[in-house]
Amino acid sequence: MFCWTHELSQRATQTEPRSQTPAARATLVQYRILRSSSHPVLKDAATTLTSRVPLPPPPPPPLPPTSTRSALPTAPLSMASHLRLHLAAPPPLLHHHQHRLRLPRPPKLPLLNSPSPASLPLRRPRLLSSAPLRASVDRAEEGSDGEGEGLVGEDSAVFRLGDQRVLSWAYFSGILAVVLYGLNVLWIDPSTGFGTSFLDAVGSISDSHEVVLLLLTIIFAVAHSGLASFRETGEKIIGERAYRVLFAGLSLPLAVSTIVYFINHRYDGIQLWQVQGVPGIHELVWLSSFISFLFLYPSTFNLLEVAAVDKPKLHMWETGIMRITRHPQFVGQVIWCLAHTLWMGNSVAVAASVGLIGHHAFGVWNGDRRLASRYGEDFEVLKKRTSVMPFAAIVDGRQKLPADYYKEFIRLPYITITALTVGAYFAHPLMQASSYKLPW
Repeated sequence: MFCWTHELSQRATQTEPRSQTPAARATLVQYRILRSSSHPVLKDAATTLTSRVPLPPPPPPPLPPTSTRSALPTAPLSMASHLRLHLAAPPPLLHHHQHRLRLPRPPKLPLLNSPSPASLPLRRPRLLSSAPLRASVDRAEEGSDGEGEGLVGEDSAVFRLGDQRVLSWAYFSGILAVVLYGLNVLWIDPSTGFGTSFLDAVGSISDSHEVVLLLLTIIFAVAHSGLASFRETGEKIIGERAYRVLFAGLSLPLAVSTIVYFINHRYDGIQLWQVQGVPGIHELVWLSSFISFLFLYPSTFNLLEVAAVDKPKLHMWETGIMRITRHPQFVGQVIWCLAHTLWMGNSVAVAASVGLIGHHAFGVWNGDRRLASRYGEDFEVLKKRTSVMPFAAIVDGRQKLPADYYKEFIRLPYITITALTVGAYFAHPLMQASSYKLPW
């Protein structure tokens, strides 16, 4: 019981004003609590408390009005009135030498399931791909120099050694080896592959080499352009990498069959002209073929995507060869076909040129359609700045070349194309000998 009354007195003390005599203040509070209770045990406790500390009777009635207050006797203040006066008084001011009571701050507790900063692993900042980053830098530079309106596409043929991963190129080399081995076993090798059966089936349609070559070109074009047209839908169904594997798995064997058939039958048609003995024609054909390869293979801009090591994307390039023509593969194929048709001068070369140029002409329309669907207004801006006909946008003033335009070609992909083109020229006898071994 004493503990309970002590607790009540402590709670009541918190609501009472401070006093200079804390003992008297606590006694008065306990007395009030015990006396106001109706329980007989608590009333006995109040009686015991008054026996220990005699308490005065209740305070006198209120004073009369001011006119009669001066006539009252000034008797000595009783203990109760003395306590009431002190209890009602405001707390004394603290002097500068007295210390304030400061409650300790609660410790900062860590959040649930939240690791401490020291235990978190250090992470390198994630960078965007180099092409968009370079494009944004070029956009800022061109805008500041006033020489252009800024790039909306990607900077082509960018290759920074510091951004490359050895593991990615190891994967690329392994995938390339597996693809070549599988292509040889499943398609090229007459004893195990299906290439010979496929060529026999197409060759049974006509005895004309021109017709067979056109049919092979059309089959390749339908597979290649058809899969490219349905790329967006196919990638949503099976994913980017799986669709790239499907695309390459169908296109590559058909392309090899068409190329080998052309090499084996390139002189079997009707001879229309003969200029191989004319001085300078060989040099002209060689130079034209060399230039055509610089246009033909912008796919070297993203070899890791071609092999599906990196996630394949539909790129909208804007620099380098794209400033000259928006469709370099079409231009390169036209140059190559004209050069080889001029050199061979027969109907088979003409048939091959008609099929390849027609396929790439469809690719011009289909490529613009896909880019417009993917990039919208940005492609419309790019389309106004570029042209399909080489140098047309530059002559019209729609394409403004930067002062250091030549630097956009001094990059590893273009150097690689140059080396492969020179190597392919000297490897012509080897390629012809390999083709002759196939009964295609």
